[in-house]
Amino acid sequence: MEAKIEEVDDNSEVENFSIKMVIVGDSGVGKSNILTRYVNDKFAIDSKSTVGVELSTKTYKIENKLIKMHLWDTAGQERYKSITAAYYKGAKGAMIVYDITNRQSYENVSKWLGEIKELADKTICIMMVGNKADLTEQRVVSQEESINKAKELGIPIMETSALDSSNIHEAFKKLFAVIYTSNIKPNLVNQDGEFKDNMAVKINTNKQIPIKKKCCK
Repeated sequence: MEAKIEEVDDNSEVENFSIKMVIVGDSGVGKSNILTRYVNDKFAIDSKSTVGVELSTKTYKIENKLIKMHLWDTAGQERYKSITAAYYKGAKGAMIVYDITNRQSYENVSKWLGEIKELADKTICIMMVGNKADLTEQRVVSQEESINKAKELGIPIMETSALDSSNIHEAFKKLFAVIYTSNIKPNLVNQDGEFKDNMAVKINTNKQIPIKKKCCK
């Protein structure tokens, strides 16, 4: 039976584990709006391009373990490439976002995947996300085409809309489930939730680690 995944208040309790996830993709595909819709249930029509990296968090409860996701929104502009590259290190999950009304952003999914495979840990879990699904009349990338591409690349896919919130929570929960199944659960050595020594995501559960947050525009 599939384990129940529950979203909980970030400040409710000290988490057992902490893992890092990056959101990448071309500039203008809606990465920041996806994140702010997910974390704060807000959407900004006049959202500006992210400069560098912004951080948000979300906490899940699964099998009596509290796991905090540190979500990194990376800038899509090439001039920030040197900044974002450093943030792949230690990431256990990556969401590659493209715009279903922008074919170039879709074509560049392969480029982003190649960058992730080059710079991130080999065990990273990756997911394709086609954003702006509400713009049906402007669609240039069909669902069938994107599904076939995801199959070829060997990664899951989901379409979302940050504007109307469609599939936003479902996409993050789906990727989290893959991360938990692939990277966390196999490395638990006992019911106390101790990680093996080689797991970079282990944290001190006796002390809450302060995380500096930036608000997304």
